[in-house]
Amino acid sequence: MKELGEYLKQTRVSNGVSITEACEDLDFSTSQLENIESGNVKAFKDIYELKDDIKAYAKYLGLDSDKVVDEFNGFLFQHTSRISLADIESFQKEEEKGNEKEEKKIRSPYTKEYKPKKSCMPIVYMIIGVLLLTGILYFILYHRNEAPNRIDELTVIRKEGTYEFA
Repeated sequence: MKELGEYLKQTRVSNGVSITEACEDLDFSTSQLENIESGNVKAFKDIYELKDDIKAYAKYLGLDSDKVVDEFNGFLFQHTSRISLADIESFQKEEEKGNEKEEKKIRSPYTKEYKPKKSCMPIVYMIIGVLLLTGILYFILYHRNEAPNRIDELTVIRKEGTYEFA
């Protein structure tokens, strides 16, 4: 990557463009362009953005952007496709021992690991359901025991074979 960055820098200088002028024209920050020219890939969070920036910078300098991007892709392939023998042996040892520790993962800059978000909506629905059920039961039990008090207007008094109304 350093060779590619040097090539871009030499092209910019030979075209008579200052770094501040290139930054203004491309809407890049000065540190961003300096990192591209120095080959500092670690300064960028997203490798795809870096690739797009390199392509735009190559177009700006009047270079064949496809060839520059191919050179960058070659660098990425060399950088990410080699796994050291020590890493392979350490993975084998961990598998043999049966350690339940978190394994070292070799991550490519081409891939991102997305973790699915856990939804808390079922819990919310359950709480709402329990509250509704509790409210309905309370309403039913509270109003069931409250029977209206009736006073009979006619009270029947039984006297020796006759009925009188009081």
